Amino acid sequence: QVQLAESGGGLVQAGGSLTLSCVDSGFTFNSYTMGWFRQAPGKEREFVAAIRWNDLNTYYADSVKGRFTISRDNAKNTVSLQMSSLKPEDTAVYYCAARWIFSSQPIDVTGTYDYWGQGTQVTVSS
Repeated sequence: QVQLAESGGGLVQAGGSLTLSCVDSGFTFNSYTMGWFRQAPGKEREFVAAIRWNDLNTYYADSVKGRFTISRDNAKNTVSLQMSSLKPEDTAVYYCAARWIFSSQPIDVTGTYDYWGQGTQVTVSS
């Protein structure tokens, strides 16, 4: 059974940095595209970043390009999201998600992911 667990959230001042991690268990990690999404209070869950198995194919929301970096370690079954130059508008619950690597669905669509973690809170103070 697929299980995703996020960690690394917390409170940080604007301009600061945080690194989120997501560890999976129960499936072949390198068979899945991994993504990060976030949901702020009163808003829909939105795409942040995604990575395919070989690290050469990464995708970012325009709002985080140049500030966030997604990476994965297939040997450790871990995907990370390095966040820098954080802004108050980055405040949200961040979720790790996984979907079958050969899916042809748009990579930035929430509904195309099959497995989700419980989320980790990131709060950026101004």
